[in-house]
This record gives sequence, structure tokens and C-alpha cells, in this order.
Amino acid sequence: MITASLVKELREKTGAGMMDCKKVLTETDGDMEKAAELLRERGITKAAKKSDRIAAEGLVYCYLAEDKKLGVVLEVNAETDFVAKNEDFRKFVTETAEHIAVKKPATVEELLEQKSFKDESKTIKDILTDKIATIGENMTIRRFARFETDGLIETYTHGDGKIGVMVEFAKGTSEVARDVCMQIAAARPEYLNKEEVPAEVVNHEMEILKAQAMNEGKPAEIAEKMVKGRIGKFYGEICLVDQAFVKNPDIKVQDLLNQNGAEIKRFVRFEKGEGLQKREENFAEEVAKQIK
Repeated sequence: MITASLVKELREKTGAGMMDCKKVLTETDGDMEKAAELLRERGITKAAKKSDRIAAEGLVYCYLAEDKKLGVVLEVNAETDFVAKNEDFRKFVTETAEHIAVKKPATVEELLEQKSFKDESKTIKDILTDKIATIGENMTIRRFARFETDGLIETYTHGDGKIGVMVEFAKGTSEVARDVCMQIAAARPEYLNKEEVPAEVVNHEMEILKAQAMNEGKPAEIAEKMVKGRIGKFYGEICLVDQAFVKNPDIKVQDLLNQNGAEIKRFVRFEKGEGLQKREENFAEEVAKQIK
């Protein structure tokens, strides 16, 4: 019987994940040395040692079915921008996006445990672990979105994988869809429309605007009126349909949609590494480590 204490001991010894430790212990009938050897053979120990390294570079990739009824946008991170140009890494990202399209995982955790649609003998986690071992950098599947529709899906990738955008339309043309994707990439909307903005976000902004007006010396009742006028500008920055259309700032995105009989249902915008701590290079420390 493989006990929890045995798994814990192997985990502390190798730095490998709990499930990986349990798996090799089961395969080796609880033999600690053989289990550790098996982890090394599979590159899992090597991968585990890299897991605390910052992975904020990488690639955002968009997959779109030929009929434009199914799409996926995926972010996979690595430690350096150099790896994003590695063909083996790019192939892994591409095949993972295709897997998501086919297997429909709901979360990254579920995705990692799924058997690969390309190789049923391995999970996505197994394949990722292999890539970490062979490429030599920590890598993580950070997030993904999967859209499927009776309408139209369009995707757009900017900067060779720096930004990925996916939009679902209830109705519309590919030309308009492309323009909207580029709008989202450039203007960074956070919500589709006013109705999607949480009340607490609006209330917080109104408090800030009121404080600004009061600081300008305006009476409270005048400040209230000024807030109502200025909140429209706030919506024009964070809501897609209220933004000025980047290709023609004289109209809003909603005007573009109305003119072309188009309707957006939802969108997603991923920017590589946004919100993640970036790796800071210290070449003096790197040299010192090499000398040691």
C-alpha cells in the first residue's frame, strides 16, 4: 500500500508533484530509490526544480475553425521571450489549443488532467512536463477561453503572439468582425457595454469624480451634476460599444455595428504576461552562479 507519508517523503526528496510521486511509487511497489530514478528518467524532477522560476513571457495563440463557429484563445507562459520562438514550444501551444477545441475542458486544472487527443497515453500535464525538461525553462498554461456559436467567431493575434483577441457575434460579417477584433486589441475595453459593468466599479468611479469636482471648489449639488456628465467618458473608455471607433473616431463602435447589422455577444482579450511579475535579469548574479 502506498501511504501518504511515503508520497510526502518522495515529494520532499525530488520536488516532484504529489500525483507524480504517487504514480511512480505505485509503479515501483513503493521502492523509493526506483521511484526517484523513474522521476528522473521522465524529466519530472528536472521540471519540478524549475517550477519556482518566473514565467511571464511566452505566447498567446488563437485557434479558429474553418467555419468560424468555434474558436480558442490560449496563453502559455515561459521564462524568456526566446522560447516563444522555439518551434517545439510553438507546436505544443498550437496542439494544446486544438485539444481545447476538441475536448472542451472547463478549467486549466481539468485541461492538465485530460488525455491528449493526439496521444491518449499521456495527459496534457505529462506533455507539458516533458517540454519543460527538454526545452529547459519553466512553462505554465495560464488561461484559455473557448467559444462555440451558431453565429460568427473572429480572432486576431497581434505582435506575433503578444495579444490575442476573440469575439463572438450573434450576427455580422467577417469584415466588421475583424475591425472589432483590432479595436479590442488597440483600445483595451474591459466590458462589452454599460450593463456589464459591476455596480461597485461605477460607484467607486463616481466617488472619485465627485471628489475631483469638490476639489475644484464646486458646491455638492453642482458636483453631482458634473459627475453625471463625466461618467459617460468613463464608459467610453472601458465599454467596447461606447468607445470611439479607432478607424473612424467620429463614430462609436455601436454605430459601426448598427450600420452593418452586427451584434456582439461576448469577447476576450489576452495580453501576454499581463499582471504577472516579470523576470528581472541580473547578469552579475548569473555569472556568480555559473562560477560557483
